[in-house]
Amino acid sequence: MEANEVRDTAQHPAPTEGRIAAFFDVDNTLVRGASLYAVARKMHQHKFFHFREVLFFALKQLSFLARGEHLGDITAIRDRALDMVRGVKVEQMRELGDEIYDEFIHPKLWGGTVAIARQHLNVGREVWLVTATPTEVAGVIARRLELTGALGTRVESENGEYTGRLTGPILHGADKAQAVLELAQQQNINLAGSWGYSDSYNDVPLLEVVGHPVAINPDARLRAYAKERGWQVYDFRTGQRAARVSLKLAGVIGALWAARRSLQRLRHGGGR
Repeated sequence: MEANEVRDTAQHPAPTEGRIAAFFDVDNTLVRGASLYAVARKMHQHKFFHFREVLFFALKQLSFLARGEHLGDITAIRDRALDMVRGVKVEQMRELGDEIYDEFIHPKLWGGTVAIARQHLNVGREVWLVTATPTEVAGVIARRLELTGALGTRVESENGEYTGRLTGPILHGADKAQAVLELAQQQNINLAGSWGYSDSYNDVPLLEVVGHPVAINPDARLRAYAKERGWQVYDFRTGQRAARVSLKLAGVIGALWAARRSLQRLRHGGGR
């Protein structure tokens, strides 16, 4: 079943045992594009690294918009991001969280997805973000949207600085599902009565651990998979897909052009 408008997700009766929750992916489900690109842009503004790093993330954003999420991209982004934050103070990153939300996340929220999350909250369900995005950023998004909490990728820190190593797996694919299973056990959440939302076929393991899987802005593989199983599908993207992608790619290409000019100026000026 596919829809462009939000229907009342509170119509299903809640099971009598355990708490009920809704679990949302972030990139392209709640927020248009890749949230780590927003992190990279803000970190560059505060001179944590060279503009060439923004170029790298812009190219990954371009790939993400054009063909969806791929594990190779996730791994490359993870490795580059960990290298970038090595030596950065944890408190500095936390302070950037609200700036990242205000400047880059909030303007790109999918209103339909936010409305679904609100429906769950209004009937007393917990709403959790489950994302490969760092916990520092995912937590801010959850707090600003007044959600229950966020499960994100955790980066190790020592003496108040990031080491550039992870303390666990990057929350992607099956690891997202495992994180939800562990949370459910800790918090007495009834997964059979809970909801899951994602745009990516890679998140099928997450969607299949809940009783009410929903595809939002799905990639082609997830759309076909959801159709076969009779899952609810929402697509909040407007107009023809080709036009949507072209406009988004044009925006990223424009950013790449501006980045190239800025990098040239930095090289000639010798600054960062």
